[in-house]
Amino acid sequence: MKPVTKKNNFFYLTIGMVLLLFVSAMVDQFPGTLGHQLILAFSVINIAVGLYGFKSGYTFFRTGPGRAIVIVFIVAIGALMEWLQLYYIHLLMLFCFYVWAVWLAMRQVLFSGTISINEIVGAICIYLLMGLIWTLMYLFLAQAIPGAFNGIEQLVWYDNFANIAYYSFVTLTTLGYGDISPVAPVARFLVYMEAVVGVFYMAMLVASLIGVGISDAQKKTN
Repeated sequence: MKPVTKKNNFFYLTIGMVLLLFVSAMVDQFPGTLGHQLILAFSVINIAVGLYGFKSGYTFFRTGPGRAIVIVFIVAIGALMEWLQLYYIHLLMLFCFYVWAVWLAMRQVLFSGTISINEIVGAICIYLLMGLIWTLMYLFLAQAIPGAFNGIEQLVWYDNFANIAYYSFVTLTTLGYGDISPVAPVARFLVYMEAVVGVFYMAMLVASLIGVGISDAQKKTN
């Protein structure tokens, strides 16, 4: 693995999130006894990869033993919460991590004043993070409020992850297929807020890229 710097730190987290979504889809397509274990494992790996990428300036995170200790620690916490059936706490931990990651990523991508491959990957990373943040909020509702969504059963969060992640990204992109729909008032609020944020983010991203492009062109002409 190449050393993580501010020139490549988004690649690892983006790949980790794509793998989490892919594994959840495969688990839903081919259900088995180890399915939820894979989803839990990849959700924990996402946190470890995010810490490794965004905290790359810390010597501890750059060393092999340091990374191993962090991963083992996070895996142990995840296993303990599953054993104690503290599903809401696991979701809360993931939610806090994704919100923190979005904040750090936006500071580096949207306010850097430069355009590079890493910034472009970072923009994709932010988009995926937003979809996962709303996925977790929908999972909270689906588990806490029976019938919060049409087409979603009240199950443990990892059994609903693939369906709700699909619904979240369909909403974020404003596709709106209609096979899953919100029923509870809080669910409806979160749904239209996700659609608004998704559209606003794309507009803000395009404006930011155009602004940087104009600034670079002006520097070259001066």
